[in-house]
Formats: sequence, structure tokens, C-alpha cells
Amino acid sequence: MILAHWHGDELALLHLVKPYRLATMTSTSSDGHLIDYVIRRLGGATSRGSSTRGGISALKGLVRLVKSGHMASMAVDGPKGPYHLVKPGVFELSRLTGAHIVSVGVAVSSAFKFEKSWNKTYLPLPFSKVKIYFGKPWSVVLRSDDPKAEKWAGMLARDLDDANQQASKIIAGL
Repeated sequence: MILAHWHGDELALLHLVKPYRLATMTSTSSDGHLIDYVIRRLGGATSRGSSTRGGISALKGLVRLVKSGHMASMAVDGPKGPYHLVKPGVFELSRLTGAHIVSVGVAVSSAFKFEKSWNKTYLPLPFSKVKIYFGKPWSVVLRSDDPKAEKWAGMLARDLDDANQQASKIIAGL
């Protein structure tokens, strides 16, 4: 299974690392090193690379991790944005692993927002509520499918927006 989410939601999803045996790709930057360290300490696994350095090997590493039993977690709007624009990597991962894609929506009752980050990262504050909404699993992307097809990106973006709205409704008690 591949948990698909937007960039910025990573810190709110950290509590899922151990119970779901999550694996993800992290960049080779210092921020990526920190995320790599935290995920490994929580019992998860990572594959390192970026769109400009080692992206293909990072994807291959994530494929190996998924095939060995890890569940993937992927910020689908790519390592550099644009914000909330789905990139084809998640579909390629599904195609190569046979894993279903599940949209993940996140809502928090209170958080510190990193205003200067391109991806609007936030850190849930202590004692805040974090609600996760899992959408319906997508069918596996077939080997014959084009992972770069724009129709896939549009459908996943709508599913992610819906999942986030559902999580927000849960937080609001609706």
C-alpha cells in the first residue's frame, strides 16, 4: 500500500511510522538527513535521493522496501513543488510494486506553521488533536498505463482534497 499525502503533512503523520512499518524517500539535504534519522528511530525505513541527485536510485530503493513488506508514504507534490500539484512518482511506484494508492487527509486542532517553507509544513502542538482520514484504495496502476498521464494527477488531487476535508470535518466534530 502507498499512503499518498501532500507535502507539509509529514510531521503530523509520524505516529504512523511504527504501526504501519512506513518507508519513504528523503532528500540528500540536511533536512532530509534529519527526517531520515527520525523515521529510522521510529522503526521506519528510508531511501535517500532527490529529483536532481539520485532520484531514480531512491525510487528503486523504495520499490525494494515496499516489496519487502513496508508500506510506502509519499508526499505526492514532489520534492520541490509546486505546492499541491501531483507528480507522477506515486503512480510509477504503484506500477512497479503492484501496491494500491490510498489518499491520506490530515487535520490538526492546533499547530505551529512554518510560514516560510514552500510546502506549508506544520508541527502539531502538544495535546492537539490529529485526525487522519484514509480514502478508498485505488486500483493498482498497470504496467501498460502511463504514469505521467494528467488524468491520474487530477483524480488523485481531488481525492486528497476530499480526504483533507473529511479529516477537517472529524476535527470539527461534524
